[in-house]
Amino acid sequence: MNSVIVLFATVCLALVCGQKYTEKYDNVDLDAIIRNDRLLQNYVNCLLDKGKCTTDGAELKRILPDALQTACSKCSEKQKNGSKKIVNHLIDNKPTVWSELEKKYDPQGVYLKKYKAEAKTQGVHL
Repeated sequence: MNSVIVLFATVCLALVCGQKYTEKYDNVDLDAIIRNDRLLQNYVNCLLDKGKCTTDGAELKRILPDALQTACSKCSEKQKNGSKKIVNHLIDNKPTVWSELEKKYDPQGVYLKKYKAEAKTQGVHL
């Protein structure tokens, strides 16, 4: 009986770990968000617990810690490319916003150290 429980738990864990993030929001127009300061700020406020979240903002907020921990291993290519676009925009054009997000999601600089070399090869200017 114990071996059946262990096998069941292992299969469940494998299914959960192998899942990808939902692609439901992959068609969000990132360029429109980048061009609209109010809209961008709404997403930032959601991530920083300073304002209400849209459904897609809440999903982003929910998965962001896991994506940081796992190097976006559950992200689709479209999600990875969109992340690069947004990160580059924030670093290049909204450094104060980027700094606030870093303080909340990477206060010890763990992810910065972990991903800096890879980011550089991907064209992300950390």
